[in-house]
Amino acid sequence: MTLAPLIKLNDGYSIPQVGLGTWPLDDDQAAAAVVQAVEAGYRHIDTAVKYGNEQGVGNGVRACGVDRSELFITTKLDGQFQGNDRAVEGLEGSLRRLGLDYVDLLLIHWPLPARDEYISTWKTFERLQAEGKVRSIGVSNFKPAHLERLMAETDVVPAVNQIQLTPAVTRTVEREFHQKHGIVTESYSPLGGSGAGLLDAPILTQLAEKHGKTPGQLVLRWHVQHGLVTIPKTANPDRMKENLDIFDFTLDPQDLAELAILDEGPGAGNDSDVTGH
Repeated sequence: MTLAPLIKLNDGYSIPQVGLGTWPLDDDQAAAAVVQAVEAGYRHIDTAVKYGNEQGVGNGVRACGVDRSELFITTKLDGQFQGNDRAVEGLEGSLRRLGLDYVDLLLIHWPLPARDEYISTWKTFERLQAEGKVRSIGVSNFKPAHLERLMAETDVVPAVNQIQLTPAVTRTVEREFHQKHGIVTESYSPLGGSGAGLLDAPILTQLAEKHGKTPGQLVLRWHVQHGLVTIPKTANPDRMKENLDIFDFTLDPQDLAELAILDEGPGAGNDSDVTGH
């Protein structure tokens, strides 16, 4: 059984570098996936209110046979919980559905800058953290401009920014900003998501043959070698094991240079100034 390495967060806690993404699994699928993932070696599970499967994740946590203290559970609050103290209600609902006393990481799911409520929401997150209801707090889909304002007007620097990131959507500017400010970058849809076609790229096939791995393993290795936390989604137990089996080889400088041809440029991927929920 492989256990992912831990990455230290700016608040002193640590996050497993590879986790299980659970969107768009329903409650029953999520419960089964969590149990299978923990058996495979996962200790990091990612969910969100918007996914509609927090209850299933919680059921899986209780059924998996591993002590809660060994698991790292993330959830996210979407736009209905932004502004004033709505995040208090949001977290209470998440903890109730999960059946947990705390979550390890709570994220603002989207900045929704047109609503101009992520600052007040973050201040509520700071209070929830101080009260011990959540260990680490972070954001998702935030751009450097959103983060700059957040850090200027509040007290706690986010521990994590979870963003869409792949070898085709490299978010270089965002990653450099995060590194400068001690924020861990976490990749969602690290394999490109359904319909993206990333894993069909010829260079991935070539390098997979070179290393005796699959294209998916090549991509996940790219993430971990860049110091990223990554949360591939799968409900397939064999694929879960495969996605963790990425720590016995290294991409050399030539490999990384060849993979750079996949980069679609700074305009690739979603734009969280105009999208989100």
